[in-house]
Amino acid sequence: MAIIKSPIFKDITESEISEMTAAGFLRARKFRKNSFIYHVTDSVHEIGIVASGQVTIEYIDLWGNKAIMSNITLGHVFAETYALTGEPLMVDAVASETSVILFLDMDKLMNSQFENTHCKDTILNNLLHISIQKNLTLSNRIFCTSPKTIRERLLIYLSNESRKAGSQEFVIPFDRQQLADYLNVDRSALSKELGKMRDEGLIEFRKNAFHLHSIC
Repeated sequence: MAIIKSPIFKDITESEISEMTAAGFLRARKFRKNSFIYHVTDSVHEIGIVASGQVTIEYIDLWGNKAIMSNITLGHVFAETYALTGEPLMVDAVASETSVILFLDMDKLMNSQFENTHCKDTILNNLLHISIQKNLTLSNRIFCTSPKTIRERLLIYLSNESRKAGSQEFVIPFDRQQLADYLNVDRSALSKELGKMRDEGLIEFRKNAFHLHSIC
């Protein structure tokens, strides 16, 4: 299995990837669009790594209301906290397009011939940095969903995406429904507010491509 560009494999060599694959610690599986990779309440011991496509992490309450917690893109990981703690999942992991997922078995990695090796120590160190970065991402989502109005939530989200891209022109990883779920708002109300902001000259957009004219 060829190594992919991923923060979890930082400083891991091709030979170490091959060794993990041969030992059964690393496997790949293809998922069709909208298929579930992990379900809420699942107990997992494998970390998911996006080798192609992308994955959304979703929470659906007892009344069927869906919120998108995060979007996992190429090379990034998901379910690492659950794989390490053994706690049942509180969210679903869904392939938002046809995707290939690598699964890294943490049980085997932690209890094997890899004990006290460079490979194991490096992956655990990489996971620490990934967890810190995800805490920042979660904080950003809290900032986006804290304001009461849809416009305020949009302005914070679009401002953050603009800063991340280093430009006032950027592409977001969500379609309209996914953006509404991420911001925890109604889709039709979101579309209406976007239209108002465009009419007022604040933004231009086409599908998920945006151009900010002014940030308030």
